[in-house]
Amino acid sequence: MKLIRFGQAGQEAPGIVTDDGTRLDVSAFVRDYDESFFANDGLARLSQWLKENAASAPRVAPSVRLGPPISRPSKIICIGLNFRDHANESQMEIPKEPVIFFKATTSLVGPDDDLVIPKNAQKVDWEVELAVVVGKKGTYVERGDALEYVAGYVLHNDYSERTFQLERGGQWVKGKSADTFAPLGPFLATRDEIRDTARLKMWLKVNGSFRQRSSTGEMIFDVPTLVSYVSQFMTLLPGDVISTGTPAGVGLGMKPPQYLKAGDVVELGIDQLGESRQSVVAWQPALLPVL
Repeated sequence: MKLIRFGQAGQEAPGIVTDDGTRLDVSAFVRDYDESFFANDGLARLSQWLKENAASAPRVAPSVRLGPPISRPSKIICIGLNFRDHANESQMEIPKEPVIFFKATTSLVGPDDDLVIPKNAQKVDWEVELAVVVGKKGTYVERGDALEYVAGYVLHNDYSERTFQLERGGQWVKGKSADTFAPLGPFLATRDEIRDTARLKMWLKVNGSFRQRSSTGEMIFDVPTLVSYVSQFMTLLPGDVISTGTPAGVGLGMKPPQYLKAGDVVELGIDQLGESRQSVVAWQPALLPVL
């Protein structure tokens, strides 16, 4: 299945996208795609409900805004330097263990919502990433069992403000957590939709020009390894997000570095996970998101 949430920011309703691209409203069955939904076998129950009710479910117009395909999770866990080509362009050693940091969950927005440059920002950067959504509670998960804890996968742009991240002291979270810095979607593809996450093409454009073109084949630590590894340090809850890192081509790695400015347009995609598009706008108080 492909899960979506649609409607105005802060008022999204749950839906799905059928194989022919039709959007269905499934709010008659489930209130939201949140921790409770995933924890209580929601995917299997929704699949069964659709067999009996898809034909009569309300249709959602293509013009209706898409929000992030999951409700705000308990945590967004990110993996740094997890692509060989990105580590090389950053002139950093290949990590011996996964590098873990967090994004604030308030950074979550829809796939085509505007990217708002934070107040006092100077170096806003892009990062196309494959994100994993956790399907059930897990602690000390064995690598061989890790995929059983995955609900599905989603396209993520892990936006970063490099001044906040690298020049202001402290951990990376400061440069990763601004409002609008985590557009997810357009949809969550359930695990059965994507059998192999090791060979997915990834790309990102700025103003129509390619900046990132790579594959998940460049990942240093694969999805099962990451799910297992993260669970050694914290309990994974249903709906949690693990973003698996970005390939080469970020603005920081360009010579000279290049960063986003108001008026730019960022487009990105991953095989089988669709595409998203963010217009870059300058910060002003009226643009604070609805949470």
